[in-house]
Amino acid sequence: MPQSRPDDSAMPPPAHVRVRGAREHNLKNVDVDIPRDALVVFTGVSGSGKSSLAFGTLYAEAQRRYLESVSPYARRLFHQMAVPEVDEIDGLPPAVALQQQRGTPTTRSSVGSVTTLSNLMRMLYSRAGDYPPGQELLYAESFSPNTPEGACPECHGLGRVVEATEQSMVPDDSLTIRERAVAAWPTAWHGQNLREILMTLGYDVDTPWRDLPRKQRDWILFTDEQPTVPVYSGLSAKEVQTALKQKATPSYQGTFTSARKYVLQTYATTQSPLMKKRVARYLVSNDCPACNGRRLRRESLSVTFAGHDISAISRLPLKQLAALLAPYAANTARGNARHDREHPEQVIVRQRIAADLAARLAVLLDLGLGYLTLERSTPTLSPGELQRLRLATQVRSNLFGVVYVLDEPSAGLHPADTEALLDALDKLKASGNSLFVVEHELDVIRRADWIVDVGPAAGEGGGTVLYSGPPEGLAAVALSQTRRYLFDVAPPAARAVREPAGWLRLEGISRNNLQALDVAFPLGVLTSVTGVSGSGKSSLVSQALVELAAAWLGHDAGEAEEEADALADAIAMPVGGRIGSGMEAIRRMVRVDQKPIGRTPRSNLATYTGLFDHVRKLFAASPDARRRRFDAGHFSFNVAKGRCPNCQGEGQVMVELLFLPSVYTPCPACEGARYNDRVLAVRYQDRNIADVLGMTVDAALDFFADHEALARPLGVLREVGLGYLRLGQSATELSGGEAQRIKLATELQRPQRGDTLYILDEPSTGLHPSDIDRLLAQLQTLVDAGNTVIVVEHDMRIVAASDWVMDIGTGAGDEGGRVVASAPPAQVAKSRDSRTAPYLARALQGG
Repeated sequence: MPQSRPDDSAMPPPAHVRVRGAREHNLKNVDVDIPRDALVVFTGVSGSGKSSLAFGTLYAEAQRRYLESVSPYARRLFHQMAVPEVDEIDGLPPAVALQQQRGTPTTRSSVGSVTTLSNLMRMLYSRAGDYPPGQELLYAESFSPNTPEGACPECHGLGRVVEATEQSMVPDDSLTIRERAVAAWPTAWHGQNLREILMTLGYDVDTPWRDLPRKQRDWILFTDEQPTVPVYSGLSAKEVQTALKQKATPSYQGTFTSARKYVLQTYATTQSPLMKKRVARYLVSNDCPACNGRRLRRESLSVTFAGHDISAISRLPLKQLAALLAPYAANTARGNARHDREHPEQVIVRQRIAADLAARLAVLLDLGLGYLTLERSTPTLSPGELQRLRLATQVRSNLFGVVYVLDEPSAGLHPADTEALLDALDKLKASGNSLFVVEHELDVIRRADWIVDVGPAAGEGGGTVLYSGPPEGLAAVALSQTRRYLFDVAPPAARAVREPAGWLRLEGISRNNLQALDVAFPLGVLTSVTGVSGSGKSSLVSQALVELAAAWLGHDAGEAEEEADALADAIAMPVGGRIGSGMEAIRRMVRVDQKPIGRTPRSNLATYTGLFDHVRKLFAASPDARRRRFDAGHFSFNVAKGRCPNCQGEGQVMVELLFLPSVYTPCPACEGARYNDRVLAVRYQDRNIADVLGMTVDAALDFFADHEALARPLGVLREVGLGYLRLGQSATELSGGEAQRIKLATELQRPQRGDTLYILDEPSTGLHPSDIDRLLAQLQTLVDAGNTVIVVEHDMRIVAASDWVMDIGTGAGDEGGRVVASAPPAQVAKSRDSRTAPYLARALQGG
């Protein structure tokens, strides 16, 4: 039964946060009392409303109260959350949110900058480093590649320089210029124009590139000259020369641009991500020759500490860095005795900074991050790694009386690493803080002092607090889906393990901590790739396998919509290794990740899956639409003839309040419907187009039950647990897990040919155990159709249900990078070398 409304007359002790009338998103006038100074875990199925309560209500209100104490000018510097829909919240302390987020998309942000360790390291080198004789003291900013004082002048602190070479721009030198030997030049008319200009200039466009004189090749590729000459379209080389002698009227005047100039200018100025990605293919990235990839000026690199310059020490795994600093922190390191006697102030500075660094590093090691390096850029970090880095900073801050609101801190963690996470949370709680954690991982839920279970279902079927109390009390709440997995545990049903239909063999894989690794993935089965965080799973599967398979199939492994921050970012790292055999059986590869399905509110569930095309055609075929001569375009909110002219199809208008959060209100013209009145007047089965976009997947499935083109994809969306989402729900409102399941559903609705390789990176992230059951059923459906599914996964229930397990390890970083075990789950569970084995054995027994 849902929790009864607390009696307001019996005021809870001040050690509780008291919420009354919470209505954020799908919350249904929720009243709940939550203890402070405790580990409180918010549970419930995906979309039940637990994040709306923890983040959308409690954290948003704490932030609002804090910002009221800040000057109006300073408020503008914060990203302000919307004011929550709630009647009253009492006893709420200041709050710090640690949410899941991808690393900032810039190579200049690193592990060192996120944790502030780099600042301390620069101070250590500035004040206690070993300087060459006669060199002046350098200030801390001289040891940063992000400042003018420290950055290498050649590469501006990036450590890489890019160039367009003859080999990169002319990949096949057996072709002639007419046959597009200069591949870096644009396609279509622009490229033809450049080739015709060369004919005017007297160059031979019909001789193989390799046979042209070096001087001519260099001028065509690298000159900065841009001559403007007459162009005679469609003529042969001989006819062009005749026309020039006769001074015939040209087709037009054309300006020449060398291949390198075209590539660099296009990359620097184009607004098109696709164009940027195309020209980036012709750039080659190398270590900067001035700093050898170390990003700093020579003067800065000449200063050492413990025999390392600051670039070298930033490349050490944090575990090694902590060991190196330990004797300095304890003041037991053997240094230059005479120097130390003459400069006792440097000894004090060295010891104090080293001790602070050692203490901060200890927390990172406790959280299982010892395999990272200070220079590791944040775009390469998983959301879980980034959140743990920020958590480590908070543990070290020694704040008291704060509420930490955490969003699935166990995401991306191997069960062995989750133990370290729980220890860090215990330290925060022991310091007098409260922990409000949104979590699906059962091991974290079991450690809670208090559980707030929200549900019972998702979307409109959720939004109610089913239980708020100590964990053991949840066993009596029949409506709770979480209860089943905590208390009603049974061994998984016996299932025959599929036999591989063949093997996909990779040879000599070298990437990150993988060194000349040979592996074999079974075909036609479900394979889970496991291992502790940082062991090399994603390097093997999401990077090497994806890139090699994409190259074999002849398509781009990258995402066209992604833009790089710096020129060097666009140049893909070469994958060391090759495909040995097995790709002959694969005709298609699909990577299902957790990246957003769109970046603007105009992208939504219906548009991404293709459902909306069918819906618009149905409306266009209705008698109302035919009478008005409306076509399918009238039913798109992105087209002028259909959308509301006041809000341009957004459905809402923004009111800028300057010092307060901007307020979005429904458009007064269309009242949030997004369409103009003429379009909204058209009805299909007594519903207009805006009504349909407002339907949930479950409601739409009933409404369109007679239309196979709509019923099939809607049915698949329901099967993957997304029946609660609205068809018009903005892509920006979806979690990573929801986006991934939408992508999976879009794939599942296609006819299965049985020759596709599906690759998923941690598909269980953000999913309640009940949703994982749904996900597993869909993955098994894909395999039953003859496809190959490979998942990088930490959830032991998915691993136990796999046909094959490949465990990478044994540890992280330089302690990982090799295959520890590769066999069916029951055999891997018995491996003595595998850190995954004991957790897998427990899952196979139903624990």
